[in-house]
Amino acid sequence: MSFREIGLSRSQRARRSNLKQLQPKQHKQRSALLGEEQLFLDDQVLSFRQWCVLNGFSERTGRRVLASGNGPVVIQLSEKRIGITVGSNRVWQASRSRT
Repeated sequence: MSFREIGLSRSQRARRSNLKQLQPKQHKQRSALLGEEQLFLDDQVLSFRQWCVLNGFSERTGRRVLASGNGPVVIQLSEKRIGITVGSNRVWQASRSRT
């Protein structure tokens, strides 16, 4: 490989890394998943993912909370899908508060 070919491959790599810096990954925001300024009713059912976003933790942490037995009451929506009502989430959060 000649010196010129080495220089070309390095410059192509540099261009690619600059493109990555210019186009950062799009992260899902809380407002995008839940809707901005949304009013929640106690009987409204949140999907598992929405519940995790609302509480500010990852899906893995959400699964750990539910598996521990100390999480909110879960509703089985289908064979593979679960949900949590806003009311049960509110009760669960209140039980977790420190005095």
